[in-house]
Amino acid sequence: MTHSRTGAANGPAILQVVPRLDTGGAERATIDIAAALVAEGFESLVVADGGRMVAELVAAGGEWISMPLNTKSPIALVANVRRLRRLIRARGVKLVHARSRAPAWSVFFAARGERIPFVTTFHGAYSARSALKRFYNSVMLRGDAVIANSHWTADHIRTRYALAPKRLVVVHRGVDLDVFDPARVKTEDSDRLRRSWGVRDGETVILLPGRITRWKGQLVFVEALAQLLRNGAASFRAVLAGDSQGRDSYVAEVKRSIERNRLGSVVTMAGHVTDMAAVYRAADIVVSASTEPEAFGRVAAEASAMERPVIATDHGGSRETILPGISGILVPPGDAKALAAALAQLVQAGPEARSALGVSGRNHILRNFSLARMTTDTLSLYRDLLGGALLG
Repeated sequence: MTHSRTGAANGPAILQVVPRLDTGGAERATIDIAAALVAEGFESLVVADGGRMVAELVAAGGEWISMPLNTKSPIALVANVRRLRRLIRARGVKLVHARSRAPAWSVFFAARGERIPFVTTFHGAYSARSALKRFYNSVMLRGDAVIANSHWTADHIRTRYALAPKRLVVVHRGVDLDVFDPARVKTEDSDRLRRSWGVRDGETVILLPGRITRWKGQLVFVEALAQLLRNGAASFRAVLAGDSQGRDSYVAEVKRSIERNRLGSVVTMAGHVTDMAAVYRAADIVVSASTEPEAFGRVAAEASAMERPVIATDHGGSRETILPGISGILVPPGDAKALAAALAQLVQAGPEARSALGVSGRNHILRNFSLARMTTDTLSLYRDLLGGALLG
């Protein structure tokens, strides 16, 4: 095992487990909760098989422990249970929180063997087309508490699975409102991004952020842009920002669609970006075009926090983070024509109308989806499950 840490804490040890600390909602939540645990005096441990966010975890005061838990092999699972039980005993871990299915099986057996609380979080909706797959997914329902990251996710759990969790709670994904604060982004930073995207004076910037993967809807977005251009929309620049994570064939397919629709002069593929607050601020309109439901959908919430109007597909967590006609627009998933119409509406609305939608969006996020609320609710659940264990 590899360890990386910044120091020791006096409080009980809490262990979170994810496959890897790469970019994603589960990984972001892991680090956010790790930082909150440290701030509250807990010892915060994270097991993951490396990843680009390890340094951020350590900087937040958490400790990274490397284990190859992202496996479906029964032999490896048994070995990982032994490793986890040794870790739990050695570090006095009082509660374990699994955020993904593959490592959750090892965590489940280790926690049961050591008689400590086991918590899971549904960060997404898992496919379950066979009895075997449903059984595999069921480990996420076997915790002493199951966290759903939206009401949509909680409903999905109740309707899709026969196994009822002992305790099902909704803790919405939280947005760090200190990071995603329009006042903290310098005008020169957003201007620099716009120049790097090739934006010309007077162009409306339409941003689709997210991993370059089919279900995120890049192809639907490109088709909507083609319709927008054919319908004579005002001057715009569209930006696809996100990491392909090795999906080269799909990236090539998106590029072919851009060329086929003669959009090369108005579409920029920006690749992986890091300062998302500045990226949102550099846009005028933000789109979440996912063709499958997103359990929460960080893009819609973060962009709203940055006072940007959002067009999102009408399913999943977007129904909770977007207020139609007040902070943005919801469109049917996979419907390029409807997306084009929504884009045209916001492009034609002008800066003042878009700004009003953005301000309403930030107020909605402030009231309901703050990081402080997520961390408070999660740590309250931990304390409830541990009870008197926190006193000793």
